[in-house]
Formats: sequence, C-alpha cells, structure tokens
Amino acid sequence: MAQEDDEEDLTFNVDEVQQIVRDNVELCLGGNAYSHSRTPQWITIITEKTLARLNKLNKPYKYIMRITITQKNGSGLHTAAAYYWDIATDGTCTVRWENKYMYCIVNIWALALQI
Repeated sequence: MAQEDDEEDLTFNVDEVQQIVRDNVELCLGGNAYSHSRTPQWITIITEKTLARLNKLNKPYKYIMRITITQKNGSGLHTAAAYYWDIATDGTCTVRWENKYMYCIVNIWALALQI
C-alpha cells in the first residue's frame, strides 16, 4: 500500500495540471480583448501563478513552461516539440484557451527529479 502511495506521488497528473493552467489563464485573460502591449504582463502573471500552484503540489519535478498568446486574426500557427525522456515519470500537457479576441496556448513539461 505504501509503495502505491509513493508511485501516486511521482505520477504526473495531466488533468490536475491542465485545470491549474485553465484556471490561471481564465482568471488573467477572461473577457479581455487582445492587447499587444499587455501581453508581456499577462504572460508574467500566468507564469508566476501557474508555477506557484505547481510548486504547492509538492511533486519532485522540474517544470518547463511555454506560453503563446496570439491575436485571433485568421493567421496560422504551427508548433512542434520532441522529447527524449522517461515516459514512466516525466510528462507534458498542453492547454489551448481562446476567447473572441485571442488564443493562449500553454505547454508544460515536467521532468522528474532523481531522488
């Protein structure tokens, strides 16, 4: 039983992380219209709040986070990423959020610390 609890603590919970990201993005961007000048501030707020909440989960991970905020204007956006890691412990999640004016895409990578 104790071993199962330890394994649960080491598991990257995609649903939990996605909910944290969605909450912070919605709180920060909500019904705002896209603003080129406010985008750096929004990215800082979302990053700080998200990383603080991830840290409070007390999981043995190093987190990497990328945020893209772009105006909704019909232009295309393509991204790609590749990983070489331990699929048993490391994880990733992507959250795509949008309102009438903009898209926000947040990628989080969690790399397990070897303790």
